[in-house]
Formats: sequence, structure tokens, C-alpha cells
Amino acid sequence: MKLVIASNNKGKIREYKQLLEPLGYEVISQSDVGANIEVEETGTTFAENSALKARAIYKLLGCCVLADDSGLAVDALNGEPGVYSARYGGLATDEERSELVLKKMTNVPEDKRTARFVCTIHFIKENGEEIAVEGEVRGKIGYKPLGDNGFGYDPIFMYGDKSFAQVSAEVKNSVSHRADALNKLMEKLK
Repeated sequence: MKLVIASNNKGKIREYKQLLEPLGYEVISQSDVGANIEVEETGTTFAENSALKARAIYKLLGCCVLADDSGLAVDALNGEPGVYSARYGGLATDEERSELVLKKMTNVPEDKRTARFVCTIHFIKENGEEIAVEGEVRGKIGYKPLGDNGFGYDPIFMYGDKSFAQVSAEVKNSVSHRADALNKLMEKLK
């Protein structure tokens, strides 16, 4: 079954392909089907933003759509960057945003560096039925970027003794916030 991901984020599309194609979905990005729109994320929660994106693409295409909104929530920063993860500090690159988090965490002790990645998925079936789920993975903020895999804040998010950018795609895809949310979605789709 064709499934349009309401995103053009190459890292996100790659992860969804790895997670969903073994389940029989033909995963394609919105640009692959000519849906070249940028949905303004005006919501104040991950759930609101994922619903905005999914509904906009569904309205345009009328097919099965999956949208997510995800980000990093750092406890010592009162949940920042949160829903603003992709545009945190008004900075342009993943590296700059990660450096800002590290700078703000400079004097935070090890036991207070807890954080979590959150992912809310909004899925719309071909018939218009909507399903929303949320997943998360807990870890800590490291002291410097580590690893070359992944994207976003992966190099500073420590999962055990490795960053998300150091673990294999297979490991990350089995424990990530996106995998947790997808597992919950698959349960609801059964």
C-alpha cells in the first residue's frame, strides 16, 4: 500500500522506509508525489503539529498519509527545545542547534542531564479515519557531539554509553521515539 510521509526530511524518510517497508508499505515522501507545500507548524504541541501536516497532505492527495512531529525535550531546560527543535534558537543547522543545547547544559551535572526524544504520529487512512499516537525514548545529553550516523540532535543524545549517532540504524530503529510511536500505531491498525 502506498503511504505518503508528510515530510521532505531525508533522514526521517529513510527511517520510515527502514521501519515500514518490511511491513508492506510503499513509503514515499510528499515531494515524490508532487505535494510541494510547506505546512506552517503553528501548534504548541507535537500532536497539534503532526495533525496539521497530515490533514494538509490528505486534503491535497486523498490517500494514506503519515505525519509526525518530533523533537528533543531536555529536563534541565524545562523541556526545550521541544516543539521548536527544528528551529531552536533561530539557528540554521543541526550542528548549531546541538551546540546551543550543549552550551546551555555547560554547568549541568551528570544526574540532571536527562532528556527524551518525543514523536507524535498522525496517521490518516484512505477513508479519512485519523489515528494519533505518541512515542518516546529516554536518555541523557552528552558533553560533545559523538558519531556520524543519524541526524538532528542524535550526536548529543546519549542512549546508554553511545550517542544515537553512534548506534547502528538497526539498534536506533528498534528503540527510538519513532519506533515506539510506530509500534503503537501498528497495534491500533490491527
